[in-house]
Amino acid sequence: MLPANQAEQLILDLIPAAHSQPQEEIPLSAAVGRILSAPVAGKADFPYWDNSAMDGYAVRYADVQHCCADQPVTLTVVEEIPAGYSPQKTVQSGEAARILTGSMLPPGTDTIVIQEETQREGDRVTILAAPKYHAFVRHRAEFYQAGQTLLPAGIRLTAPEIAVLATAQCVSVPVYRRPKVAILSTGNELVSPEQPLQPGQIVDSNQYALAALVTLAGADPLPLGIIPDHPEQLKQAIFQAISTADVVLSSGGVSVGDYDYVDRILAELGAEIHIRAVAVKPGKPLTVASFARSSDLLPTLYFGLPGNPVSALVTFWRFVQPALRKLSGLAAGWQPTFRQGQTLQDLRSDGKRETYLWGRTHRSNGQLQFQLAVGSHSSGNLINLAQTNALAVIPIGQTFVAAGEMIQIMQVD
Repeated sequence: MLPANQAEQLILDLIPAAHSQPQEEIPLSAAVGRILSAPVAGKADFPYWDNSAMDGYAVRYADVQHCCADQPVTLTVVEEIPAGYSPQKTVQSGEAARILTGSMLPPGTDTIVIQEETQREGDRVTILAAPKYHAFVRHRAEFYQAGQTLLPAGIRLTAPEIAVLATAQCVSVPVYRRPKVAILSTGNELVSPEQPLQPGQIVDSNQYALAALVTLAGADPLPLGIIPDHPEQLKQAIFQAISTADVVLSSGGVSVGDYDYVDRILAELGAEIHIRAVAVKPGKPLTVASFARSSDLLPTLYFGLPGNPVSALVTFWRFVQPALRKLSGLAAGWQPTFRQGQTLQDLRSDGKRETYLWGRTHRSNGQLQFQLAVGSHSSGNLINLAQTNALAVIPIGQTFVAAGEMIQIMQVD
C-alpha cells in the first residue's frame, strides 16, 4: 500500500505540463470557470483616459493651491461634464468645469475639488479649501498599460477575471478544453434510482455523486451507467470508456473479491497499472492506471475507485480531484488544501492507515474548528456525509485525538 502523499505525487506525475493540453477559443460570455490557456494582453490603457474619482470641479491646481475658508478662490464654470461626455473646452486660468464621477478631465485641468468644499452660484464656483495636487484624478494607464500581460495562463476565470477581460474588450478567450471523464459503476447488486428496489439490491449513488464532483472540478462527465460483474461486458464498457474520455472513473470491482475483475481487465487492455492500493481509510482499494494514446493525445488515466459510497467520494477528493485540476490546465494549486484546526470531539482510528473522518469546519474567535459528523463513520454510510466540507486527518500510527487538540484538516469543495 502506498502512503497517501506518495500516491498523490505519482498520480500528478502522470499528467504532462499544462501546455500539452488541448485548447480552444470561446466567447467571453461562456468563459466563467474555464482555465486560461494563454496570457492575455489588452489593447487599451486602463483607465482609458484621465477621469474624476468624485463629483466636483475640475480645476488648475495653480489657481487653488493657496485658498482656504478665509481666502477662498472663485472660478468661472465654463462647462459641465457628465459621464460619457467628451469635454469640448480647454479650461483656462481662473476657470473650472463641473464634473461627475467617472467623467473625462477636460484639457487644462489637473486636480478635482470635491463639491463638499465648494459653493456654487450661477456660473461661478467658490473653492473653500486647497486640494492636494492631482486630488481625485484617476490617470490614464494608472492601473494598466496597453500591451502588458493582463492575465497569465493557467488561472481559473471567475467573476473578477471576467470583469477584467470585458474591460479590456477581450470578447474571445483562449482556454483549455475541459477534460472528458467517463463514469461507470460496477456490480450486479446495483440499480438506478428510478428502478424499483428488490431485496439484496442497492441504489447506485456513485454515478450521480461522481458526476457532480467531476462537474464541480471543471470537467465534463460522461455517465456510462451500471455495468454487471460480467468480465466481457465490463471489458467492453471499459474499452468504450478509454476510447472516448481523457479520464475514466469506475467504482467497485477493485478489491480482492471473487467478482472484482477490473485490474485483470485493465491489464488485458494494455494498461500500465501504477497503483493497486493506498494506505488510507476509507479508500484502501484504489487502482490507478494509464493507457497510451496517439502521439497528439495525452494518455488516458483510469481510476478504479472503491464501491462503498463514502470511500468513493473520499478517494475522489484526495486523489482524483488534484489530477483533474492539473489536467484542466491550472498552473498551480492542484493538491488538496490542508489547514490546522481544533477538533471539538474525540477522534479515533485503528492507526494502521491514514484515516479521514468527515464533518464540517467553522471559525470561532479566529480559530478553525472541526465538528465531527454525527452517527456512524462507516464507509457505507453516506447519509451523514451530507453537508461535509472538511475531513479530519489522523496520521498512521495515531489512534486517538482528544477534543480540543489541534489536527490537520483537509478542506473539500
